[in-house]
Amino acid sequence: MQTNLSPDAQSLPRASEAEAILRSCVHCGFCNATCPTYQILGNELDGPRGRIYLIKQMLEGQDVSDKTQTHLDRCLSCRNCETSCPSGVKYHTLLDIGRAELERRIDRPFAERALRAGLRYVIPRRKVFSTLLAAGRSVRPLMPEAIRQKIPSEIVHSGPRPAPRHARRVLMLEGCVQPSLSPNTNVAAARVLDRLGISVMASDNAGCCGATDYHLSAHEAGLNRARHNIDTWWPALEQGAEAIVIAASGCGAFVKEYGDLLAQDRNYAEKARTVSHAAKDLSEVIGSEPLERLQQVEPKRIAFHCPCTLQHAQKLNGSVESILEKLGFELAPVVDPHLCCGSAGTYSFTQPELAKKLRDNKLDSLEAGKPSEIVTANIGCQVHLNGARRTPVRHWIELVEEALAMTTGVGP
Repeated sequence: MQTNLSPDAQSLPRASEAEAILRSCVHCGFCNATCPTYQILGNELDGPRGRIYLIKQMLEGQDVSDKTQTHLDRCLSCRNCETSCPSGVKYHTLLDIGRAELERRIDRPFAERALRAGLRYVIPRRKVFSTLLAAGRSVRPLMPEAIRQKIPSEIVHSGPRPAPRHARRVLMLEGCVQPSLSPNTNVAAARVLDRLGISVMASDNAGCCGATDYHLSAHEAGLNRARHNIDTWWPALEQGAEAIVIAASGCGAFVKEYGDLLAQDRNYAEKARTVSHAAKDLSEVIGSEPLERLQQVEPKRIAFHCPCTLQHAQKLNGSVESILEKLGFELAPVVDPHLCCGSAGTYSFTQPELAKKLRDNKLDSLEAGKPSEIVTANIGCQVHLNGARRTPVRHWIELVEEALAMTTGVGP
C-alpha cells in the first residue's frame, strides 16, 4: 500500500514503524473473513482492512472524527487477522500507534474518559481491586445485572503453595486481578510445577504487566510498569531463575513484547529482550517436561477455550490441548475455535453489547460438544464466560491439579 505520511505524523516516535506496516498491507481482505466484529457488524470499517485505511488517512493528515474513534474502539485487538494475513501485517502494533494518535487529536465524552480512567486506576492495582471486589461481593444481589455478571458468586481458595525445595526455580507473574478473582489458579500452578521438580519463587513486588494502560492508549504508563517489572525480576534472573511463568495468557502476550516495546530505550532494551525471552506461558513450561511424572487422570469430557492471546498473539494453539490429552482428558470439539469470546482486556467494559454477543456465540460453540466443564488459559476470558452462568469455566491448571490430587490421594 502506498503511503505519504504528513509532516506531523513523521515526527511521531514510531512513525517509520507505522509506515512500514501500512506498506506491508496489500488490502486483500482475508483478514475480514476471520474478524469477529466484521462478522457481527458487516461494516468494512469494523474489519481490519477498513481500520487500517482509517489509520492511514489519519497519519496522512486527513481529518478524523469520533466516527474514526468508534471503529477503532470496536476492535478487540484479538489478532485473529494476523493469523490469517498472508502478508504478515503487524496489525496490533499499527492499531496501538493509531489509537494513541487518535487520543491526542479527539476529545472523548466525559463518561468515556471517566470509565477509561477508572479502569486504569483500579485494574492494575491489586490491593485496590481486591478491596473493591470484596465490597462488591457483599452487595452483589443489589447490583445491576451487567455489573453482577462480572463479580464471581464464589471464589475458590485452596491453601498455601509448596515451599521452594528444588534446584530448578522459576518466577511467576501473579497478575493484577487473578489473585483476587481466582486465587487457586497460581496455587495450582505452583503445585503442579512442584511435582515436576520446579519450585516457584515469590515475586510479589512485580506488578501489573502494563497491558491495561498500554491498550487504553496510556503508552508511557504501561511502559513504566514494564520497566518496574524488569527491575523486580532482574536479580532473580541473574541468580539462575530459568523462566518467568505466566498463567494468564493476556499478561504473557504483553510481557513477551517488552523487548519490542522498549527497543528504543537504551537503559532497558537489552534487559527487556532478556525478560521477553524468559517469559513463558504455563503450558510451555509444563508441556516441555516429562508428563509421565504426572499420573493419568480419570477420563472427563471438557472443552478448551483457547484465548486469542494464546493462539494468535503467542502462537501456542494446541499447547494446552496436548497436555490435557496426554493426561487422559477427553476434549470435546469446539466450533470456530479461532473466534474471540469478547473479553479482550477491558473490552467487556468499554463495548458491553458487542462483548455479550461475542460471549454468547462463543459459549454456543464451546457447548456444542456437550462438555461437563470448560477450561481456559486467561482470567479475563474465564470471568467473562462465567458471567453468562452457563457451563462452569475455570483455568485448565486447576482441573489438572484437582484430578492429580484425586488420583494420588493427596489433598489440596
